[in-house]
Amino acid sequence: MNAPPGEGGARLVAVAAGEAGLRLDRWLRRRFPGLTQGRIEKLLRTGQIRLEGGRARAGARLEAGQSVRLPPRLPEEEGARPPPAPAAKPASRAEAEALRRLVLYRDDDLIAIDKPAGLAVQGGPRTGRHLDAMLDALRFGSAERPRLVHRLDRDTSGVLVLARSGAAAARLAALFRRRETVKTYLAVVVGVPRPRQGRIEIPLAKAAAPGGTRETVRAADGEEGEEGRRAVTLYRVLDAAGRRAALVELKPLTGRTHQLRAHMAAIGTPILGDGKYGGRGAFLPGLAGRLHLHALAIELPRQGGRPLRLEAPVPRHLRESRRFLGLAGPPI
Repeated sequence: MNAPPGEGGARLVAVAAGEAGLRLDRWLRRRFPGLTQGRIEKLLRTGQIRLEGGRARAGARLEAGQSVRLPPRLPEEEGARPPPAPAAKPASRAEAEALRRLVLYRDDDLIAIDKPAGLAVQGGPRTGRHLDAMLDALRFGSAERPRLVHRLDRDTSGVLVLARSGAAAARLAALFRRRETVKTYLAVVVGVPRPRQGRIEIPLAKAAAPGGTRETVRAADGEEGEEGRRAVTLYRVLDAAGRRAALVELKPLTGRTHQLRAHMAAIGTPILGDGKYGGRGAFLPGLAGRLHLHALAIELPRQGGRPLRLEAPVPRHLRESRRFLGLAGPPI
């Protein structure tokens, strides 16, 4: 495993785009199969393994481009090799053409696509079809395969940015990691948030749920610790249908898994169609049962120029629900 040296001979290993979202302990076990959970906990507790230069918990979620500091040598490395990447089924001709039609913007560094709801970004034990397996369709003559630099939930639609080279991936991942991008989401929620504009700062932590895991609210002190990781969302009600529902603009200031869904449910106004967090209260008669959450826009800073704003059109089910409820707001 080759990596630039850190202080005292320590090694810095970059998190690859395909490893984004992994827990730190799982990432370590993938790269060093001989490491036990107890050994990982001790290395983290004593500061021998660090994330982005600081101490980290075993359950910390990794982001593409982050650096993991490792000791000069681990006994468990003997004979260890990074696991081979799972075989990716390439896109069919029809899938490749459909994927290219989703492109919103393209330049030498990046591609922005309008990811449809229902398409997973990365694979998993029960996910046979996902975007990461089809990225060769978006080479557009480039020698390098596009890379993921951030993610959207399977059921969330909207702007997704891809890097067109390794160098571009490092730059873009750093922008997302340092929160220098501005993300704007549009959602229809059940009920109307009070006040109509505000800041939600509720830590989130992983908790077991039937059929898998999910982010759930575990603390309310705003601090990152054993109870959860700091998560902050700005929201603004754009229009309301009485007390029944509202069209809301959401701006996450942190990037936790399912942050917007968990936060809106936590304040009593779950996103329409989000049964995972809102239960039965997340549905309204006569409206589509799909998740009404859309990544409307991303703004990326550009050196020496105005920020690049990338926008995705509002999907059909969200437009229809807005019309049904009589919700005004941004053009649809």
